[in-house]
Amino acid sequence: MQFSILLFALSMILKVASLKNAAFKRFIKKAGARVLIKTRDGKYARLFVFDRGKVSSEPGDRPDYDVALIWRDASTGFQVMTDKRKDASFNAAAQGKLRVDGMGVYAQWFEQAVKLAM
Repeated sequence: MQFSILLFALSMILKVASLKNAAFKRFIKKAGARVLIKTRDGKYARLFVFDRGKVSSEPGDRPDYDVALIWRDASTGFQVMTDKRKDASFNAAAQGKLRVDGMGVYAQWFEQAVKLAM
C-alpha cells in the first residue's frame, strides 16, 4: 500500500514540477520517454509518460515502456526509493533487489528528472 501511494505521490510531484519548476521544464522539454516502475509480481505498477514537456501517469503494469524499474517487492521499492543516500538504487541493483529492463539510459534520465523535480 505504501509503495502504491509513493508512486502516486511521485506522479503528482512530477506533474506539478512540469508546470512550476523551470529547471525541470527545461530538462523534460524535448524528452519522449515511458518509464514503468513496478514490483516483480506486477501487483504494484505505474507508468510515467514524458512527452515533450508534458507529464502524465497511468496506474498498472504496461508493456509499452522504454525502461522498467522492477523492484523485488513493494517493501524494498518503498525503502530504496525513499532512501536519501545517492547510491541506494545502485546498491539495490547490485544486490538483486532492483532490475532494469529496457534502455538503461532512460533510467538514468528519469533519476535525474526526479532529482530536479524535488
